[in-house]
Amino acid sequence: MELTTIWFLAIAVLFTGYFILEGFDFGVGVLLPVLGRSNRERRAMINTIGPIWDGNEVWVITAGAAMFAAFPHWYASLFSGFYLLLFAILIGLIIRGVAFEYRGKGTTDKWRQGWDLCIFTGSVLAAFFWGVVVANIVRGVPLDANFDYTGSVWQLLNGYALLGGLTTLLLFTTHGAYFLHLKTAGEISERARALGLRLAVATAVPAAAFLIWTQAAYGSGLSLVLIVLCVLSLVAAFLLDYSGRGGLAFASTCATVAFAASGLFAALWPDVLPSTSDPANGLTAVNAAATDKTLGIMTWAAAIFLPIVLLYQGWTYWVFRKRVTVEQIPT
Repeated sequence: MELTTIWFLAIAVLFTGYFILEGFDFGVGVLLPVLGRSNRERRAMINTIGPIWDGNEVWVITAGAAMFAAFPHWYASLFSGFYLLLFAILIGLIIRGVAFEYRGKGTTDKWRQGWDLCIFTGSVLAAFFWGVVVANIVRGVPLDANFDYTGSVWQLLNGYALLGGLTTLLLFTTHGAYFLHLKTAGEISERARALGLRLAVATAVPAAAFLIWTQAAYGSGLSLVLIVLCVLSLVAAFLLDYSGRGGLAFASTCATVAFAASGLFAALWPDVLPSTSDPANGLTAVNAAATDKTLGIMTWAAAIFLPIVLLYQGWTYWVFRKRVTVEQIPT
């Protein structure tokens, strides 16, 4: 297997891992004002992701660094052309991060409610615009002979991309509901279970439309298989949640996100950023790649350090594996 293929797969895996792990983070943030009916309940919801949310963001940082080193032309065209969309995601992540840290610094309800609103807003922004970005990467954008983006921000807010954003927002929110059902106990857990059932149904419609559109316009045989598995995983999550098997339901939404992201990258391959103005100007895994020497050095570095990072993050999840209850929250 060529190094360009290996690193395309590596970046796809990193983004997929990020969407699985940060996806339920976003979902918890979106559901904060919906499921949390008191300060203690909202505090309990935040505590389910408190020890892990910032570690989950390491995946996207690593993905961006890998893209920069392995496919510098892809990185340059994407970050220069999509800067407003990526800036919206960054704003959302900053708002969330600050809110998590500052929420507990005040003692008044108004103070906490203001930061809760920031968590909700930041989660919605990031969850929605990640879908818009990925959809535009698969669809392609106008590029010139220098691989520079020649369109406007309004061209990035096309119907396909907006449907992608709605799909990721709803899917991550559903993912968060199943996570809360698994990680909490009592009334919050039961409300999350009931809401998760309704969210799964609501997610199915735009998700099916987006995936069918993707397959019809840009898909391949592999992407079709992954998209079918994505749909089956979402159905399985609904049935498992309905039967009260929260752990398996959450595992199914993890699989749903994984198959959806993998299907999009499969539809993209062998391109990394197609050109809609002139196909000859599109970026592929070959013409966007760094030198073989660079890719070789990166491969050895990844082989050494990636297992360490995975072991550390796995240990973190194991340490904080217990359910969070309202009773643990001081009055």
